[in-house]
Amino acid sequence: MRPSPAATVLNLAPALVRLLPALVGLCASAILAVDYLRASPVFCSEGGGCDAIRHSAFASFFGIPTPLFGLAGFAAIGVATLVFGRGARAARAVQLGLSTVAAIAGVTLFAIQVRLGHLCPYCVAADTSAALTLLVAILDWRTVADAPPASPPLAMVVGSAGLLAFAGAAPFAVSVWVHGGGGALPAPVPEAIKHELAQAGAGEVAVIDFVDFECPFCRKTNAELEPLLAAHQGRIHLVRRQVPLRNHPHARDAARAACCGEALGQGDAMATALFRTDVNELTPEGCEQVAARVGLSLAAYRACVADPRTDARIDADRQEFNDAGGFALPTIWFGDQAIVGAQPASALAGALDRALRHAGS
Repeated sequence: MRPSPAATVLNLAPALVRLLPALVGLCASAILAVDYLRASPVFCSEGGGCDAIRHSAFASFFGIPTPLFGLAGFAAIGVATLVFGRGARAARAVQLGLSTVAAIAGVTLFAIQVRLGHLCPYCVAADTSAALTLLVAILDWRTVADAPPASPPLAMVVGSAGLLAFAGAAPFAVSVWVHGGGGALPAPVPEAIKHELAQAGAGEVAVIDFVDFECPFCRKTNAELEPLLAAHQGRIHLVRRQVPLRNHPHARDAARAACCGEALGQGDAMATALFRTDVNELTPEGCEQVAARVGLSLAAYRACVADPRTDARIDADRQEFNDAGGFALPTIWFGDQAIVGAQPASALAGALDRALRHAGS
């Protein structure tokens, strides 16, 4: 039987071309898996489409982060694509079945993103790749039905398998490299942070906390940090800088409340109360109730909230965060060392102890 034109083309096509959708999908899924499994993102920016999807109800199914399904699915599709010889027909059936499920899931998840009004570029890459794997699987199935394709050189198969492994592992390796050492960033101290450190008195440790009161990771970290700072009261120069994220609807109102608490002499009490208030109550009215509970004059508080200089202060804090190379929240500087993301109490205590020893030397 003479092979069909489709079979002839696919017999001559490099394995990489057939494997490309699975490779891209696998890499995108691995990137998303890294950010979904970490306390703070490595690849996705806070406040963007990635962050919005990551905190949506579709970020996991049955308690399993959604990207892990993509990671397993694209890996299986890629492996099936590389099977030739006697097992080619069965492999193409598996490839077609998995790719069909992947394409349906990809189209559905893309539609959900559109409906939510947020597009995550890595999600879009994975969803598009899922649809393309189905196209490749259909062509491959037609090829094996017409005539079994010739096996490519072993080196090409081995090399393609190596690419699959690299695509899946590289994002995790990058994550370890970026966040090695428990989240500490051994980068040079930015000028913006040096300025804050200079404000600390002799023997004091400057703790610069970039925060969003609605951020779940900031709230978790604050619960761990509060008792540590209280244990070293008198040796801590605490500075809070407001970085309300755009996808947190009440974050800016809470930031205004925190700034006004500082301006009216109750900064620490106000910050503690805001962290302990349910995020759904961090509305302008809810923040005003918090201000009343900590004993602020409501007339003075309302005037401060309405003052354009309060919003200018928040914008300046955000700029300081950017100037300091900030990319995720929470970010806390203990002296000249930064801790990024939600960290266990042991990591925070270790960073604070090192800073205290350095200040006392």
